[in-house]
Formats: sequence, C-alpha cells, structure tokens
Amino acid sequence: MAQSVYGTRGIAVAPHSLAAESAVAVMREGGNAIEAMIAAAATMAVVYPHMNSIGGDGFWVINGPGGRPGGIDASGRSARAATRAWYRSHGIQDTIPPRGGLAALTVAGTVSGWGAAHALSRDHLGGRLPLSRLLEDAIYLARHGIPVTQSQANCTRAKQEELSEWAEFARTFLPDGQAPAPGDLFFQPRLAETLSTLAREGTDCFYRGRLATGMAVELAHAGSPLTLEDLQAHRAKLVDPLSLTCGSSRLLNMVPPSQGLVSLLILGIMDRVHGWNDDPEGADFIHAQVEATKLAFSVRDRYLTDPDFMTLTATELLAPGRIDALAARLDTERAAPWGKTSRPGDTIWMGAIDSNGVAVSFIQSIYHEFGSGIILPSSGVNWQNRGCSFSLDPGHVNTLEPAKKPFHTLNPAMALQDDGALMVYGTMGGDGQPQTQATIYNRVARFGDDPQRAIERPRWLLGRTWGRASDSLKLESRFDASTIAALRALGHDVETIGAWDEAVGHAGMLIRQANGVMVGGYDPRSNGAVASF
Repeated sequence: MAQSVYGTRGIAVAPHSLAAESAVAVMREGGNAIEAMIAAAATMAVVYPHMNSIGGDGFWVINGPGGRPGGIDASGRSARAATRAWYRSHGIQDTIPPRGGLAALTVAGTVSGWGAAHALSRDHLGGRLPLSRLLEDAIYLARHGIPVTQSQANCTRAKQEELSEWAEFARTFLPDGQAPAPGDLFFQPRLAETLSTLAREGTDCFYRGRLATGMAVELAHAGSPLTLEDLQAHRAKLVDPLSLTCGSSRLLNMVPPSQGLVSLLILGIMDRVHGWNDDPEGADFIHAQVEATKLAFSVRDRYLTDPDFMTLTATELLAPGRIDALAARLDTERAAPWGKTSRPGDTIWMGAIDSNGVAVSFIQSIYHEFGSGIILPSSGVNWQNRGCSFSLDPGHVNTLEPAKKPFHTLNPAMALQDDGALMVYGTMGGDGQPQTQATIYNRVARFGDDPQRAIERPRWLLGRTWGRASDSLKLESRFDASTIAALRALGHDVETIGAWDEAVGHAGMLIRQANGVMVGGYDPRSNGAVASF
C-alpha cells in the first residue's frame, strides 16, 4: 500500500500527476489554492483529453478566508433554439443522441469558471499571478506533446469505431488513423493556440470575442443549435454551497443542477442509521450505504434539475425531518428493489489547499468520454455532450427547455471540522460520484483511515458509470468472498469487476489538520498523484 503524502505549505491532488505538479508549482511561486486550481484545470484539459476539455462544464467549492465557504457554478445552459419541437423537426422523437452536433446543445461553462475564480483570487485573496502564468504548463504540453496514458489509449481504442465517422475526431485523436499507444507523444497544436488566446485576451473571449465568433460558426456547421448569442449570454455564477451538519463536520457540496444534494443525503441518512461501522470493507457498511444511495437517488430522480425549474429547493430537500423519514425507510436486513438510473458520465476531480487554509474542491467534465465527439476545427475544442442527458418527455423532471441547465452528476465535496480541520474530496464517475464520496469520507471519519488507505481499499458502485452500462452492484474483486456472499444473501444483484477497476472512479482526498499539517491521498486506479511542499 502507498503512504499518504504530507506537506505544510501547500498540497494538491489530481488524477494526472502533471496537473498536481502544475498546482504546486503555482503555490511555490506564492500563488494561492484558487490560482493553483486554475493551473491544474488547464493542464488537466490537455493531459487527459479523453475525459476533459475546455469545451465542458465545471463546479467549484471553496473555503475562503476565515473559513467562509463559497462556490462557482460554471455550467452552461441549453441553446435557446433547443426545444423538443426543434428535435422532432430533426427526426429525434425520444432520446437526444449522445454524439454529434445534436448532442452539443449546451454552452461550455468551465472557462468562465476559471475567469470567475481568477477574479475572486485577485479581489479577495490578493492573488497576483496573471492568467498567462496559470495557463503556461497547459500551453506547453498542448504544443510540445503529452505522453499518452494507458487510460487514454484504452479509451480511444474502445470509442474509435463509434466516433471515427466525425472527421475532426479522427484528425485529432487518431494520428495516422490509429489510436495512440501508451507512451506516444500526443500533440494538440490548435488547442495550444486557443489556450494562448485565453492567456492573452482573458477568459471572456471564449464567450464574447473573436474566439467565440469562430466557435459559433463551427458549432452551427456541425449541426449544433448553439449560437453566438447563447455564448454571449453565458456567465459563471457565484453561489453558496449546500450545507449539512453530520456529527462534528459541516459538509459542503454544490447546489443544483449538480447532484451535490445526493452526496449530502447519503451521508445524512447514514448518520441516522446504526450498526454499520465495524468494518470498512464489510457487508454491513456496504449494504447501509447502498440502501442510503437508493433512497437519495429516489429524491434526485423526482426533484433534481435546473434550480429555476425545481418544485422544491435543495435546502427544503435537506430538511432534517425529510432525512429522518428517508432513514426510517432503510431496511438493514434486506436490499430494496433497484431500477434504471441515469446515463453514465465521465469527468475529473481535483483538490488544492494552501498554507492559509484556502481550499478548493473542483470538478470539470465533458460528460461522456470525448464528449459529443465534435472537435471544432479552428480551436481544437472538444465540445461536451452534457445536454444529451435532457429528456424529451415533457413530464420528466429533466425535460429539455430552452436556456435550461441539465442535471449534472458533477459534485465537488468539502468538510469543515469544529476544531478547524478541513477536508476536500471527490471523484469522477457518473452515478458513482456520490457513492465514492460517501465511502472515502466514512472510511476516514468513521473508521479512522488515512486518505491513501481510504482510497486504496476495494470499492463498489451501484448502477452505471463510464464504460459500465449495467445497473448491478459492482464490487472490485479484492473484496473478501464472505462479503460478496453476505451481500447476495441480503438480496443485492452483485457483479464482480476488476481488482483495481476505473469504473469505481478516480478518487482523491486532501486534509488540512487543525495544526496546519496537510495530508493527501490519490487513486492508483488513475494516473494521479499528490504533490506537496
């Protein structure tokens, strides 16, 4: 087992080591955790191109000066032309396709989040590093090449047949007509120029400059309903994170349309259920959390969407009485029925903490692997397909409407302790995100694991995630056979997966102890690392 990493002046974790190094390099130069995360986010968009892009969305949860939390919603709305009637006119009656221009129907918001974060850093933290410095590593790596990871090579091969009909996908991701091999150099010159433009002109040019004008033309050519006016209307939004008290912790997560509500509900339900905290790999723990997950998902599937369209607010759904009622329904002796869940998703999570206790929990995504598959020819931007999660059923909670935000699996987590300690944690992985968050949080808070141990222990997933479309309860094969047998006896539809399977996500966790010492763990299922100094 690897050991947790310690530091005192700054620490960062990412599912790719180069992104963690970008963050710590910024903090070594006097930058704060917010500036460090902008650098990591830009680098991540280059080094994990199958999972990430500046053509996606992002969410931030931030612990600011004096322990005051805040957040940034950098997710995009659907095109104003994107109506159910518009899709019917294009021959789409039931389900928005996951690839192509018809899937590229929401504004890519993550770059606006970088801009909002940079302004927060400058105006409230005395941040002094220019955007050009923060994007420096990403520009270099895009221009001079990244070493292809096994994850990128495997994912490209798996999706090659599905996506090769899109000419720009093949041009970008299939050099010489083939998926690159691990260790090959992979170049992204058009993306390098786009990042250089952002560094010179600022993030606003992505939405209201020459870059935006060119992207709008190319989106239209690809068949997307997005227009320049949709891009120009976009702004990142500063928000107050959702909050829930569990024991001595104040848990924070992102507001809707993120499923941060789900992560908090799972932990809130488990806080009210007893008898599961004897074994961090035992059937009692897994059963309790899986059943709490089912209850939380039932709330999600009934209520959660763009907050402008919700019938109950997230705060109302987190009311103690409602959580009490959910917990009362949890059967510790039998698995509840389980049905169809949301579509699988794909993303990255990262965290950073600086010496002043400013902390960032950040998540960035293009939804499915390679997003919509639409790579804009001039800019090299891979556009997300988050909008394909909209339903075309007018009675569905997440039904498509013009200028509506789709439901997001993304949710960055944070916990503030009464003694002044704090934790940032998260993962990628669709429906698995809130489950893995609860798993690693409970393993530290309830079982006493250090971050690395909590992440390295075998994990599980109920439902779907990237690369896995079945709705079974999936357990890594490292679990003891008696645990698997006990779960089956409780009525769970158990499937075993790989010993170190990416399907359970790429998790990470950082803790700043009350004495200022920082400790972090990364996921060996990824290409990640913790970097500190």
